[in-house]
Amino acid sequence: MNNRLDGLTDGQLSQRLRTDGLPLKIGCFDARIRTSGLELATLAHSLYRDYSLADDDGPFDFHVRVASPLARRFTRPQAVFHWDGGQPFEPLPAGLAFPLLEWGINWCIANRAHRYLMLHSACVEKNGDAVLFPAWPGHGKTTLCAALINRGWRLLSDEFGLVRPEDDLLQPLPRPLPLKNESIEVIRGFAPDAYLGPVFPKTRKGDVAHMRPPADSIARAEEPAVPRWLVFPRWVADSPTKLEPMPGPEAFFMVATNAFNYEVRGEAGFRTVTRLVRSCSAYRLVYSNLEEAVDAINGLLN
Repeated sequence: MNNRLDGLTDGQLSQRLRTDGLPLKIGCFDARIRTSGLELATLAHSLYRDYSLADDDGPFDFHVRVASPLARRFTRPQAVFHWDGGQPFEPLPAGLAFPLLEWGINWCIANRAHRYLMLHSACVEKNGDAVLFPAWPGHGKTTLCAALINRGWRLLSDEFGLVRPEDDLLQPLPRPLPLKNESIEVIRGFAPDAYLGPVFPKTRKGDVAHMRPPADSIARAEEPAVPRWLVFPRWVADSPTKLEPMPGPEAFFMVATNAFNYEVRGEAGFRTVTRLVRSCSAYRLVYSNLEEAVDAINGLLN
């Protein structure tokens, strides 16, 4: 029996989303998703097709819903994100329902996953060993992550480095990758076979298009990885590719300041970051050419 989302027809998926909700496994989280929008259902079918369905009886880590207020259905229709009965965001234009759902799910994870040290980091794995790319927004981590998973690396996450405090392994959380602005065409040219959804223009983050995660990465979402390298990337126009070692104290500062819940975890967070920095080799990466950046990361394996 096919327990993946692609085992549902368009009609079955749309009905589930409109009524009882779609029970979906998102990495280590189970979510129930509801929406009445046909366009959003179509996008979910194409971008979530390789995800497994969760047990209909739960329990669920969060319940989410994207709805259009009846009062605005015909005049400037809106999309509103609901989380467990609350409304954490301001409404967006109805055409941005899918990006709103994606941002909302990330927001739920950031507010519910405190058993992990949550780093604002992309993560990829090969041969059991993982590279973490902690970075502030705009530094090119998602673009680099998208390039690597189209050159043989497994996607763990483009947004969350989930470090398990009991064993310091990385918990995978493969999700659609939100490519922004110039990165959209860069990845189209770099990986023509990658599936990208439609471009959503003029969001609060600029133009956004989502890349579907590789099916193998989703199938291996329960397989943790060992963190081996910390690479702090920064895209700089026309810059030569430079991969340089970073001192431990600087790496500690960069990891701690790129964590969603370092302060929340208190002493446990400090100890986890300390162990992570001590066990990983740390580097600073400046790049403008994706092929060269991928070659530099592949060089770490040797």
